[in-house]
Amino acid sequence: MRHEEMQPDFAEIRQPRPHDSAVRHVTGEAVYVDDIREPAGTLHVVPGWADDAVRGTIAEIDLTAVRTAPGVVTVLTAADVSGANDVSPALGDEPMFATDEISFWGQPVFAVVAESREAARHAARLARIVTDALPPLLTIEDALEANETVLPDYQFRKGSPETGLATADRTLTGSLRIGGQEHFYLEGQVSLAVPGEEGDMFVHTSSQHPSETQHVVARVLGVPDAAVTVEVRRMGGGFGGKETQANHWAAIAATAARVSGRPCKLRLDRDDDMIMTGKRHDMRVDWTVGHDAQGRIRVVDQRIHARCGYSADLSLGVVDRSMFHADSSYFYPDALIRSRRLKTHTCSNTAFRGFGGPQGMLAAERMMDALAITLGRDPLDLRKENFYGAGRDTTPYGMHVEEHDTLHALVAQLEESADYRARRAEIAEANATSHILKRGLALTPVKFGIAFTLKHLNQAGALVHLYTDGSIHLNHGGTEMGQGLFQKVAQVVAEVFGVSLDRIRITATHTGKVPNTGPTAASSGTDLNAMAAKIAAETIRDRLIAFAVEHFDANADTISFRDNQVLIGNRSLSLGALAKEAHLARVQLSSTGFYKTPDITWDRQSASGRPFHYFAFGAACSEVTIDTMTGEMRVDRVDILHDVGHSLNPAIDLGQIEGGFVQGMGWLTTEELVWDDSGRLRTHAPSTYKIPTASDVPEDFRVALYASSGNPSPTIHRSKAVGEPPLMLAISVFSAITDAISSINPGVVPELDAPATPEEILKAVARIKRTKATR
Repeated sequence: MRHEEMQPDFAEIRQPRPHDSAVRHVTGEAVYVDDIREPAGTLHVVPGWADDAVRGTIAEIDLTAVRTAPGVVTVLTAADVSGANDVSPALGDEPMFATDEISFWGQPVFAVVAESREAARHAARLARIVTDALPPLLTIEDALEANETVLPDYQFRKGSPETGLATADRTLTGSLRIGGQEHFYLEGQVSLAVPGEEGDMFVHTSSQHPSETQHVVARVLGVPDAAVTVEVRRMGGGFGGKETQANHWAAIAATAARVSGRPCKLRLDRDDDMIMTGKRHDMRVDWTVGHDAQGRIRVVDQRIHARCGYSADLSLGVVDRSMFHADSSYFYPDALIRSRRLKTHTCSNTAFRGFGGPQGMLAAERMMDALAITLGRDPLDLRKENFYGAGRDTTPYGMHVEEHDTLHALVAQLEESADYRARRAEIAEANATSHILKRGLALTPVKFGIAFTLKHLNQAGALVHLYTDGSIHLNHGGTEMGQGLFQKVAQVVAEVFGVSLDRIRITATHTGKVPNTGPTAASSGTDLNAMAAKIAAETIRDRLIAFAVEHFDANADTISFRDNQVLIGNRSLSLGALAKEAHLARVQLSSTGFYKTPDITWDRQSASGRPFHYFAFGAACSEVTIDTMTGEMRVDRVDILHDVGHSLNPAIDLGQIEGGFVQGMGWLTTEELVWDDSGRLRTHAPSTYKIPTASDVPEDFRVALYASSGNPSPTIHRSKAVGEPPLMLAISVFSAITDAISSINPGVVPELDAPATPEEILKAVARIKRTKATR
C-alpha cells in the first residue's frame, strides 16, 4: 500500500510506526520474566518426571536422593497442593502432578525447589519412579481402533450430502496426513511467583491469558481469585503455546512459593519445554467430493481425525475451527463435515496460530489440487470456479460470506501482478525438458473467520488515566508477544487525544487493573482491546470537552484535539494545561472502557448462527523447485496480497504477514515432530527439529497490502485482524510442491503428506514414478 493511500488526516493511526519495543528488542534492554531482578531469597524450581515411563500405573516413588541432594530446599508432590491438583482450562482432566498414573512421556510427577537452577536440575534426575506399564495409544489409528476420545464427536450438515453423493456426475476420494508443529517461541515457559501477606500471590509469567492463569493458580492454591495477581509485560513469542500451557508452570511456581514462603522461579529447559508442552494438533483428513465434469463441486464429505493427546485442553475449539475452515474459500452446495477428537498417550495438544483453521484449509486445498490434476485443469481456474459468490454464499455451518467480491478481486489482482499465466506456461515448458529438477507454481486463497467461537470470549476491557501534565497511562487486557498489539492500541489512544506517541505510557497487562479478560488469541487482540481503549479514552476526552464548553464559554463544535494541543475556538493550550484546569474543577480524568463484539450468535449445540464477525482474505502465489534425486526443495519466489482493511499500522501488518507466511512454510516443509514406537518425542531440540531460518526466506519475496475500502464490519477504524490469517498463505508452497511432483506423471495425484520434508518429497516422487511405469 502506498503512503498516500493511508488517509493522512490521521496523525497516528494508519501510519507505519515501529514496534514500541523494537529498539529494546535489538539492544537487549527489553525485560522478559527471566530478566526481572530476582527478589532476595529467590528459589528455583524444576519439574521432575519418569524418564523411562510412557504410560503406566505408578507403583513406587522414591524421592529420598532428590530431597538430600545439595542445595535442595524442598520437593513438591501432589500432597503439597493445598487446593485442587488441576491445571486444566475447564474440564479437570490435567493434574499438576501425576499421582496414580503417568499418561504421557514427560508428564511432571514432582518438582524440585532449590537454591539454584543447576542444583534443582541435578536433583530432579535422582528420582526413582517405578511404574507398571500400560499399553499406550500413540497414533490416530491406535485411538480409532480403541474408540478413545477426549470429547464427543461433532459434525456440520448442510443440505442432503447423501443425495449429493448419489447424484453427482463424478466422485473423488482422498486422504491427507497433516503433521503437528512445535511453537518454538524464543522465550520458553517461565514464571516468577512472589508470596505476599495473608496468602496473596503475585505472579510474573509469560502467558497469553493472564486471567486464566490467575484462576488456575488460585484454584491450585485454594484461595480466591482476588488473592492472586498476574502481570505480563511482554512475551518472547507465544503463537498459542502460552494460552493455556503457561498455567501449569505458574501454578507450580506459586505452590513452591506458598510452601517455602520465598519467591520462586520456574524456567523450563528447552528440551523439557518441547517434551512437556502441547503442539499444533496433527490430523488425518479423509474426504470425498462429488463434482461435475468441469470440477464444479456438488457435495463434500470430510472426516477430520485429530490427535488431541491425553487431555482435552482446547481441542473442542481447535477442531471446531478446523471444521469451520474445511471449506477454505469454496462453496459446497451440500456438505457433511465430521470430526473426532482422539485421545492418545502423548502431550496434550493445544492452540497454535490459526487454531485448527490451517489444518482444515490445507485439506480443502489438497482436495482442489487433486480435482485439478485428475481433470487436467489449471488449479487456479478450478479454484476460481468454486469460490463463494452471489447466490453461492452459504458456508457448511450456515453463515453467509458477505465479502465474496473482495475474494474475487484480490485473487484477480494477484494473478495479474504475479504474472501467473506466463509463468505457468514457462514452467510447464521447462519441466518438459528437465528430468531431475522440477518446478511448481500455485496460487491459493485465504478466507479466515475472525472472532472467538466461544461467545463470551469476545469482550475486552481497558483502563486509561490522563495525568495533569498531559501524559497518559494505558492499560488493557491484551498481551504483547511481539505482534505489535501494544503499539497499535497506543496509536488509537494517541489519536483520540491528538497527541504524539511519546505521551502514551504503555504498561504491563495486569489482572489487578483490568479483570476477567480473555486470551490474546483468535487474531482478535486489536479488534477487542483497541476498541475498549478507544472507548475509555473518548470518555475522558468527552469530559474534557464538556468542561471546556463551560469553563471557556465555548461551543463544542469548535473544540479539537491535535498536534499535542487542544484548540478551543481561537484559543490553544496543551492537553496537560486543560487536564490541570479540569482536575482543579474536580473532573474525573480516569476511565475504564468495555467492548463486546457485536453479532456473534453461534450456538454450538444446534450448529447454527454466526460464529465470526467478519472474514479476512488473502492470497499467495508461490514457485518452488524440487530435486527429484534428493527430495530437496527451494522456494524461488513468493507473491502475497493480503487484506487488512484499513491498516492501523502498515509496518507492523507487513511484518506479521511476512512472519506468518514463513512460520506456515516451516510447518508445511521442515518442521517434523517424530515420536518413536514407545511414545517418546525424539525431536525435542533445535538439533533435531528444524524451524525456518533467514536462509529459508525466499530471496524474491513480494508482499503487499490489498488496497481495501475498509472493513465493512464495524471494527476499530475499519481495520481487519492480521495475526493468524497470513500463516495459511504458506499453503501455496505445499500446493506448488504438489504441482511440481505431479508434472512427473500428469493426471496422477501425488501421495504427499505434510510436512513435505525432503524425505516425504522423495517418497512421493518414487511413488508417482512407479505409477507411471505401470501405466
